[in-house]
Amino acid sequence: MKAITIPQFKATPALTEQPRPVVKAGSMLVRIIAAGINPFDAKMIDGILDGQMPHHFPMIPGVDAVGVVEEIGEGVTHFKVGDNIYGQFLHAPVGEGTFAEFVVVPEKAALSLAPKNIPLKHAAAIPTAGMTALAMLESSGLKHESILLVVGGTGGVGSFLIQLAAMQGIYIVATVSDDAGASRVSELGAKETVNYKKLHVADIIRNKYPDGVDGLIDMVSSPEAFRELTQYVKKGGVALTTAFVADEEDLKKKGLKGGNFELKGNRTLLDTLSDAVDNGALKIPLEKEITLEETPAALAEIRQLKSKGKTIIVI
Repeated sequence: MKAITIPQFKATPALTEQPRPVVKAGSMLVRIIAAGINPFDAKMIDGILDGQMPHHFPMIPGVDAVGVVEEIGEGVTHFKVGDNIYGQFLHAPVGEGTFAEFVVVPEKAALSLAPKNIPLKHAAAIPTAGMTALAMLESSGLKHESILLVVGGTGGVGSFLIQLAAMQGIYIVATVSDDAGASRVSELGAKETVNYKKLHVADIIRNKYPDGVDGLIDMVSSPEAFRELTQYVKKGGVALTTAFVADEEDLKKKGLKGGNFELKGNRTLLDTLSDAVDNGALKIPLEKEITLEETPAALAEIRQLKSKGKTIIVI
């Protein structure tokens, strides 16, 4: 089968021929329809999970995907042959990933039946970004009419987050870098935008919300920028980051909840997202579709954290 592989950590990904994986007890052989690209994929290539989970080389990266169950191993009960499933396929050993034509995945991974009312391939854009957005919102405790500052709202997580927060009646202020970004986040449900290239975000928030905002959710800031923005969150409010730049002690001193957010993906989150997508309430922020051949270049690009929306690899 065709797959994107690396021979060792930090190597340049390349398209190669690999043996088709064999189903094992408790696992399923899935034919991949499409895979989703996330910044975490580049971190996996760099060895972020080294020492935490066993690895297999040549390593096939990729966590998110949608596909069709082709074969099930002994003991699999939740899914059957022919099911369209999607989710996070990450499992031990790391390196049996989704940037390939086939993958063998344990049934107990964060997987569920794919949404039915969208093109199947589009479901590959949902798992990590959608679950991160939903889980962060749930953990934030923000409610109807809370004021939320979103930094990094045009990316995958941010695009899902703004929609999910708007559904709950949360008032969203989103940072953007240009007019196109402002239009995009406004369409998703942001009530206000601040162009950080023209204005100093902290000054705008301080002047407009002298009592502070109720929450800050940030996907992109440096440690210094995140710390500065947390000054403008009300005491008792919440500040979350997916960039792992929060100083937990500093937040405690300011009387804020939150900190560095790490997703624990699960079937319940996926089912909530599927329902919202199938009901037409949640739009998938799909930016582009690429091939396996184009994937190495896309992985290099995603390291810059400048992507708008989601990229999927159509197999």
